[in-house]
Amino acid sequence: MIDASPAAKIGEAVAGSPLGTALRESTWLYPTVETLHIVGFALLFGSIVVIDLRLLGLRRNVTLRPLMLFVLPVTLLSLSLVVPTGLLLFAAHATELVGNRAFIVKMVLLFAAAINALMFHAGPYRAEIDAPPGSSPRRSTRFFSAVSIATWIAVLVAGRWIAYV
Repeated sequence: MIDASPAAKIGEAVAGSPLGTALRESTWLYPTVETLHIVGFALLFGSIVVIDLRLLGLRRNVTLRPLMLFVLPVTLLSLSLVVPTGLLLFAAHATELVGNRAFIVKMVLLFAAAINALMFHAGPYRAEIDAPPGSSPRRSTRFFSAVSIATWIAVLVAGRWIAYV
């Protein structure tokens, strides 16, 4: 018999934990966590896409710094909801998820979205944050913003497909 992969062993341990078991066996706990995860992602995507659309050139009359100051707390709040609920959802079905292609794609896309955001904030962001209203975003800014929107849509699609793959 072939030994299970390290990922499969971890999945089994997490799913077999008291937390994983409670999430699977409770009538209301798992659906509540899943609902909070979806609400968190809606807030996260909404807060990110507002900034990305502005950086693509929509509503150039809106100054970026105040918009960022308004949206950033929503982004951080949504992350504080999405990450723990995602970990709980993983705990409930870790055994299945470690081998689920849609889940793996979602994780890779999340990593890509984070790298895109870091690259943007390390480069074009600094030039755009105080750009005067009405100015056209730089090509690199538009690129990072388009990649961001596409990646986050792909994350949402992959997340939805987890149940069907």
